[in-house]
Amino acid sequence: MRIVLVGPPGAGKGTQAQFIASHLSIPKISTGDIFRANVSGGTELGRQAKQYMDRGDLVPDEVTIAMVRDRLGEDDAGDGFLLDGFPRNVPQAETLKKILAEWDARLDIVLELVVDEDEVVRRLSGRRTCDKCGRIWHVDFDDKQDDICDDCGGHLFQRDDDKKEVVMHRLEVYKHDTAPLVQFYADEHILVGIDATGPVEDVTKRALTALRPLEK
Repeated sequence: MRIVLVGPPGAGKGTQAQFIASHLSIPKISTGDIFRANVSGGTELGRQAKQYMDRGDLVPDEVTIAMVRDRLGEDDAGDGFLLDGFPRNVPQAETLKKILAEWDARLDIVLELVVDEDEVVRRLSGRRTCDKCGRIWHVDFDDKQDDICDDCGGHLFQRDDDKKEVVMHRLEVYKHDTAPLVQFYADEHILVGIDATGPVEDVTKRALTALRPLEK
């Protein structure tokens, strides 16, 4: 089964991607994983990407797409995959469609994790990170009365990218870039929305229920 997972920051894509891919015995493929593998492996594409990453710039589409093409061509992705973090925009989606068509393949389904903005802001802005062990706690979801890590005694702080104003900006970027992508897949008749609120296991159940008709 060939799946793309989309959703706003804080929707739980990484967590759900892991569960779904494991259930279906297909590789979970994220652009972050691909970048790290190419950079650590010293590939030509990795060297190109590292130049941009070291400057804090976005890796250009052509480099990202070339890496994704190579990864999808590996043996473990022959019977299916779950893409998390790619495509991020309509041009990338169109290119992915062409790549798969070259292999006489197509996407089976695009799962959109649906969660409203207020919930995203609450999830992300409520996170606190331990300055010693790196564990993430949440002011609403974890039973804590202080700013001390229960695991190691370190101090809990709010990362800059978890601050409310930054989260709101990330949401605006997501809406600008990805709303057209969601519509693109809706027009392809392969988009299925999943309610991403509530316990993680409930969201997983909804996703697997949506996939069941496609399982062989």
